[in-house]
Amino acid sequence: MAKVNDLSRCLAAFEQNTTLVAVVELSAKSWLVGASVPGVERQPLKKLAADAAALLALIERWREEAERGGHRIERVVVSYESGRDGFWLARWLAARGMEAHVIHAASVTVSRERKRAKTDRLDVAMLKRVVLGWLRGERGHCSMVAIPSMAEEDARRPSRERETLIGERARITNRIKAALIRFGIRGFNPLLRNAAQRVMKLETAEGGSLPPHTLEEVVRDLARMAVVGEQIKAIETARLERLKRAPDTGAHAMVRLLARVLGIGIETADMLVREVLSRKLRDRRAVARYAGLTGSPDESGSRRREKGLTRAGNARVRRGLIQLAWRFLMFQKQSALSRWYRARTIDANPARRKSMVVALARKLLIALWRLVTTGEVPQGVVLRPAA
Repeated sequence: MAKVNDLSRCLAAFEQNTTLVAVVELSAKSWLVGASVPGVERQPLKKLAADAAALLALIERWREEAERGGHRIERVVVSYESGRDGFWLARWLAARGMEAHVIHAASVTVSRERKRAKTDRLDVAMLKRVVLGWLRGERGHCSMVAIPSMAEEDARRPSRERETLIGERARITNRIKAALIRFGIRGFNPLLRNAAQRVMKLETAEGGSLPPHTLEEVVRDLARMAVVGEQIKAIETARLERLKRAPDTGAHAMVRLLARVLGIGIETADMLVREVLSRKLRDRRAVARYAGLTGSPDESGSRRREKGLTRAGNARVRRGLIQLAWRFLMFQKQSALSRWYRARTIDANPARRKSMVVALARKLLIALWRLVTTGEVPQGVVLRPAA
């Protein structure tokens, strides 16, 4: 029985004589559009400016050409690879009566040859082949990405922006420490509230004050870090205000439920809900695959060896879940999942513990998915009192 959210193949019947299939290779300045048009022997290929209206006019022209050849077009399918443009074009085309699909870029099989040719024309031909196979219902050609609404896409921005700002703050911190260590200064913490005042009093290992240019550089970096810190605080404050205004509506209810689990904060709960738990995945294997927490086995004959993570899922979710798994072991020591982990790593070496924490992260994600979908609290997990 086919899964509800099975995007690895098309479940609708494919009538090739009445379906116009177009694929678009997107770039910053131009788009290359290829198509399979019923009743047209040639394989049309057209380069356009990066303009949705021009794409729509081109598709309508091909539709009229097919109808002049005696083929009435009842279905128009337009596909392109996921990338920088995101999903706006798919929503724009769907609003105009077309069937739009976004191809998961990592799901398209490509040649492994080192010196293979790589051009936009070859990419369009390859995309057209995999889309036609997908429309025929054959597995293994490609997978499509679930297209979010504008509101769903926008809801992910605060968490992603905060992650970017956290990384920027870490880069500034490392840059300041690297500048100071060149003069023998260790132990200075740029994250302290009075760091800007303390840096003026620092002395080098040779007994003098910091050179003027280095001091000015560090002061500018500290000012930049202060701005980043204010932006992080503003994102966190705005998120809390949104939760207070609508605590029991939509995804906010799931965020509040996850935040009740001891060891999970608002930030982690919001990331999990926006990135994976609100996608309505109906199968626990699909949940683990989306997070990139499934194994990557090397199999040949009777040999089977795990080579680590597949790394084909959402890297943001994968990193967050592994960090959460370590925290879960600290705050939920009596839970069934923590006891399961300790029983299998009691005499294990560090490498074994690291590999098992990935398995714990996978089990934890599935348990949290069941919590938000069915209300089933994992065995032994401690919840904070409801607010």
